[in-house]
Amino acid sequence: MNERRIHQVFVVSLLLKAAHAVIECVGGVALYLIPPATIAGLVNLWTQDELLEDPNDLVANRLLAWTQGFSLETEHFYALYLLVHGVTKVLLVAGLLRGKLWAYPASLVVMGIFVLYQIYRFTLTHGLGLIALTLFDLVVIWLIWHEWRVVRRHRPVAADT
Repeated sequence: MNERRIHQVFVVSLLLKAAHAVIECVGGVALYLIPPATIAGLVNLWTQDELLEDPNDLVANRLLAWTQGFSLETEHFYALYLLVHGVTKVLLVAGLLRGKLWAYPASLVVMGIFVLYQIYRFTLTHGLGLIALTLFDLVVIWLIWHEWRVVRRHRPVAADT
């Protein structure tokens, strides 16, 4: 794969990361604003038909179990987690898209921490979505590292800000 194509994949992966980050921010704000009882009511409404059809539906039963233990403290933790995660990624992606040198190592460190946390969470939940997200993040980490090497080779030493 040539450098131009790798750069295009890099930009597309950053745009996907940005979209995901915005969704996390919106989700965090929504979680903060919507009371746990409302969330439980919505989940009950969304799952009741599925459970009537199949009382053993794994997804519907997991959602219901999740909402039963969903306290205000839990809600605020998830809201804060999503907001911090989302805002951090938006800032890093903005720095990367603008070619800021500080954004490359910062993104590698932050995304590395996210990958480690996702692996830890996988050991607890065994969620296949975490594996897919982690694999995507590993590809993005490689793309960031590769792009950083290319940018450093072609930039004057004093350039950045």
